[in-house]
Amino acid sequence: MLMVRAIIRPEKTGVVLSEMLEGGFPAVTKLDVYGRGKQKGIKVGDVYYDEIPKVMLITIVNDEDKDDLIKIITKNAKTGKEGAFGDGRIFISPVEEAYTISTGKVGL
Repeated sequence: MLMVRAIIRPEKTGVVLSEMLEGGFPAVTKLDVYGRGKQKGIKVGDVYYDEIPKVMLITIVNDEDKDDLIKIITKNAKTGKEGAFGDGRIFISPVEEAYTISTGKVGL
């Protein structure tokens, strides 16, 4: 199992979640987060913004489903055909075990 964490632009959340559901990935945790990427924030006039609002989507998938999910996220989170700075990042981490609290069932 793998944990997929995608940090995306807030305005892309609806379409990404919709396409994840359509693609067979209904389970997701959504968090509002703030941060900055490689661009080190944004300067507008004399004002510097280093806490840019983003959304983090977290889901757990079987190893063999990772590539399909990444394609869905990257296709729908990208701005324009070429994408742009600030479109986000996807992080993949191994998950050793998962338990359903109500049933005690192990796995997804």
